[in-house]
Amino acid sequence: MRTLLVTGGAGFIGSAVCRNLLGEAGTRVVNLDKLTYAASGATMRAWEGRNNYRFVQGDIGDVALVGQILREEKVDAVMHLAAESHVDRSIDGPGAFVETNVVGTFRLLNAALGYWRELPEDKRAAFRFHHVSTDEVFGDLPFDSGVFTEETPYQPSSPYSATKAASDHLVRAWHETYGLPVVLSNCSNNYGPYHFPEKLIPLTILNALEGKPLPVYGRGENVRDWLYVDDHARALNLVVSRGRVGESYNVGGREERTNLAVVGPSTGSWPTGTGGSRSGAAPIRGIASGMPCSRRPEAGPYRQ
Repeated sequence: MRTLLVTGGAGFIGSAVCRNLLGEAGTRVVNLDKLTYAASGATMRAWEGRNNYRFVQGDIGDVALVGQILREEKVDAVMHLAAESHVDRSIDGPGAFVETNVVGTFRLLNAALGYWRELPEDKRAAFRFHHVSTDEVFGDLPFDSGVFTEETPYQPSSPYSATKAASDHLVRAWHETYGLPVVLSNCSNNYGPYHFPEKLIPLTILNALEGKPLPVYGRGENVRDWLYVDDHARALNLVVSRGRVGESYNVGGREERTNLAVVGPSTGSWPTGTGGSRSGAAPIRGIASGMPCSRRPEAGPYRQ
């Protein structure tokens, strides 16, 4: 049986990864999650009592706890998704992002390295540390000017993306310096079940249902590539299972939309009286005018 430690498995993408892995025969999942504000207990209830699933509430920065889990469970791979991930929150309070995304990843890497060094040769060769990151580390691209690739230089533009870029660099350094067998992936914007309600798509739906204004940045011209979360989970399973050690993989949906194109359909689909606009639809409210446009990556081809 293959055993994987998933960090952040109670979060939006992490829970999708757990669902995907638990659907495979011969796979055991250990879910390590701190249960912060973004965690959802509803995502885990269906797995309670399963022989191939274990939940541990804890911090990725707790080296002793992580080491204990790795050894007790004889973990074959770590899929590291635990992170602070909201751009606006990173602007208001960057310290938490540095602590979790940078310091937490550093401590997790050290725990994994210590465990990996103790493994017999065949287990060492098969072990993987999969670091799951974001396309936002690449910065912004204007619409219709190309796509991000695995070779795109890093140019983070927020405290969130800067801390994720730093964690990417740490993971690569632990591979180059200490030989830890790592793979990395950078994804575009995800959507789907159990999405935290402060994110664009669920916030748009909830506000439209309640007849509230639908907030968009500036004129809504920011372009994002949208990736269904279960498709992303399947891609991550491929990366951790078949990815080349030391390689990085971009994962996208090839579904680029401006924010206005995402929000706009909601304004014409609600009956009169549910909003404040003349048509009866929930009005769009422009905020944070002057925010830069961004373009997210298409999926890079998997290298065999």
